[in-house]
Amino acid sequence: MKKLRLDKSEQEIENNIQEYKAISASEKKLVTGLIKKANNKKNISLRVNAQDLDRLKKIAQHEGIPYQTLLSSMIHKFVTGQLVEEQDILKSIQLLKTVGA
Repeated sequence: MKKLRLDKSEQEIENNIQEYKAISASEKKLVTGLIKKANNKKNISLRVNAQDLDRLKKIAQHEGIPYQTLLSSMIHKFVTGQLVEEQDILKSIQLLKTVGA
């Protein structure tokens, strides 16, 4: 039988398993509720420019994920303030270079 290889984070859990402890029933109920709420999805209909959709599909293919997953991730990052414009990053880098000079 082939031996499974653990990645770094899995190996860390394996090495420190004795430090983990069971959570209470109320904590488990709270965590389960949070996970369920986070996984609650709604279907939407959306009209998108054909060229934009083609580009989105190419990017998703390059990333190795379905384009719907990529689009959902982009929307999530936008509404949570995590989506950052490339130009803003470049401006920040330039500012850091001038401050550090």
